Amino acid sequence: MTTPGKRKPAKTNSLSRRDLLEGGLAVAAFTVVPRRVLGGQGNTPPSEKLHIAGIGIGGQGASDLNDVSGENIVALCDVDWSYAAHTFKQYPKAKQYKDFRVMLEKEKGIDAVVVGTPDHNHAVVSMTAIKLGKHVYCEKPLTRTVYEARALAKAAREAKVATQMGNQGMAFEGNRLINEWIWDGAIGPVREVHVWSDRPTHSGKPPLYWAQGIERPKDTPKVPDTMDWDLWLGPAPHRPYHPAYAPFAWRGWWDFGSGGLGDMGIHNLAPAWSALKLQAPTSVHASSTLVNDETLPLASTVHYEFPARGDLPPVRLHWYDGGIIPARPPELEDDRELSREDGLIFVGDKGTMYVEGWGGNSPRLIPESKMRDYKRPPKTLPRSIGHHAEWIKACKEGTPTRSNFPDFAGPLTEAVLLGTVCVRLGGGRLLWDSKNLKTSSSEANQLLHYEYRKGWSL
Repeated sequence: MTTPGKRKPAKTNSLSRRDLLEGGLAVAAFTVVPRRVLGGQGNTPPSEKLHIAGIGIGGQGASDLNDVSGENIVALCDVDWSYAAHTFKQYPKAKQYKDFRVMLEKEKGIDAVVVGTPDHNHAVVSMTAIKLGKHVYCEKPLTRTVYEARALAKAAREAKVATQMGNQGMAFEGNRLINEWIWDGAIGPVREVHVWSDRPTHSGKPPLYWAQGIERPKDTPKVPDTMDWDLWLGPAPHRPYHPAYAPFAWRGWWDFGSGGLGDMGIHNLAPAWSALKLQAPTSVHASSTLVNDETLPLASTVHYEFPARGDLPPVRLHWYDGGIIPARPPELEDDRELSREDGLIFVGDKGTMYVEGWGGNSPRLIPESKMRDYKRPPKTLPRSIGHHAEWIKACKEGTPTRSNFPDFAGPLTEAVLLGTVCVRLGGGRLLWDSKNLKTSSSEANQLLHYEYRKGWSL
């Protein structure tokens, strides 16, 4: 099938990116022009509801659609109509499709899309929508490869569409407090951060939430009648269908996902990324349990080095997954334990902050006596109206989202996936040349992207 062509730009009432930057909008870390300004078919003034399509609606995509269901859900697309049946039932008036390309070609009135497919399809789906001038909400991680993350961020900036990645913790109150306390100097300059998640375990208990450290199954069961397996694979290399991949267990396979780091690293690294104003790392190295060619290892640690940013000092950031957690900070009281599921520790020159839970949910200075004595600064960051509501408002009014593709989601995803590349190579230290999108290893460079199957492209 042929990917639909790019929508023609408006002839009048348009603003250039240069105009926006000179007007100061870049300070808000977001560059978008409201579609009512751009003009063209399908544009929606703020007083009206958006026409939204869901793509990949059986799992997390169904939850995302529920959070934007106050708008008009006009079309739904999933390659497995049995898995997505509950969502089709919830929106009986929405047109139903299996191929997102057909849907976007036929449904000209779509304003925005919500993408909840497996990771390996995020980029091709989101890019198709962006080229058509659609606003995009895409689940995390933004893409499966480093190259895709860079390409998607660039395309979103050029198209000036409203974008948001699905790291919902960016709307948490705790996430904002982390920023404000660190900027207030609560623990002094931060030079080291520890971040972890128990994934691929679930709630810290066996069995695995999804499988890692396993080889490809040898049996080839029949594809379910309700599924289009070729469309599920999308740009990924062909392999026979197996329930070990779909509908959910794909996250542990190199061809489809990026394990615990891609899943929860996006959530848990985000508070550090925003509070410390991190940009591209300069180097990364990793260690793990045994690595094979099919799936991610059972557990890994990844170590990033970030350069100084203005007056902010260099930072070493350490990631742990699969049940590994960092050493107890000496400031933590003897009767308190670190969460085995998700958490962060910020180590500053003048103290330590422990954040319990995913996405920056519950920050505290430790020991607790220091938290009690701390005079909290004013709340200087705008408070969230809701993660999905921020995106809806951005679609209608051009207001900022905290996890937009060009300025936050794209660069964060690049760093996260660079870590998975290092894990896949079995260790060693990679130097990262962000400007030229390459590492110090020719072998690693081959893993920054892959050749799509015939018929698929960005």
